[in-house]
Amino acid sequence: MKTIGIFLRFLVAAVFLCVGVNAAQASLEGDPDASKAASVAREAEQGDAGAQFTLGRMYLKGQGMPQDYGKAFEWFSKAAAQGNARGQYGLGQMYDTGRGIPKDNGKAAEWYRKAAEQGDVDAQYCLGWMYEKGQGVPQDYGKAAEWYGKAAAQGDADAQNGLGWMYENGYGVPRDYGKATEWYEKAAAQGNAYAQCNLGEMYRHGRGVPRDYGKAFDLLSKAAEQGNAAAQNNLGMMYHYGLGVPRDFKKAFEWYSKAEEQGDVGALVNL
Repeated sequence: MKTIGIFLRFLVAAVFLCVGVNAAQASLEGDPDASKAASVAREAEQGDAGAQFTLGRMYLKGQGMPQDYGKAFEWFSKAAAQGNARGQYGLGQMYDTGRGIPKDNGKAAEWYRKAAEQGDVDAQYCLGWMYEKGQGVPQDYGKAAEWYGKAAAQGDADAQNGLGWMYENGYGVPRDYGKATEWYEKAAAQGNAYAQCNLGEMYRHGRGVPRDYGKAFDLLSKAAEQGNAAAQNNLGMMYHYGLGVPRDFKKAFEWYSKAEEQGDVGALVNL
């Protein structure tokens, strides 16, 4: 916020109180993040839950002020205590990753659940993932599929891919290649590399869709270009065996090598 005359002195004082010396100096120099931080901090101090979450996120990412996980946790906690779903999700993330606090999967799942039950799509996906992997909660594929489904219905690409994987493998839901393909397609259309790889494999093997090496090659190429190791290995196999593309051992080696550099075991074998 830019002001003139005597109001500048009040602004500087407020910024110093709310976000510290560095942010204040940056605000005076026209830093938009620091200027936003000053405004958000004032609202957070007044008890606005949304502002408290936003301020926590700014501390988490170091936007407008020095990165400070402790203060991020503090402001997420204030927002969460008021029932703010994003603040609850933020706390879940901090416990999940152990940034600024000891890692605690149980508490992460607890806060994800609070946010997920309010419809927070990120928390729904994360809770589904924790049920799938059995982290912080007993492993339960049925509940994983349930929470993936809620997030997928809101358009979350990771959840759509996760739900597709559940249908493909029959985890928590009856195996259904058609539904797996449907969810992979939704996620792949959003550019999700994992879904592009999985959908490519469905076309390569003819699961849920007619076998189509051309479509498999296109999808695997998109995922491989994004750095997906499994797709890089599978694309190497397409070149190796001439599936949907002329056989090219040099390109096969190049893609196997990219995947192997990321620790893909299949690529190591193929090399």
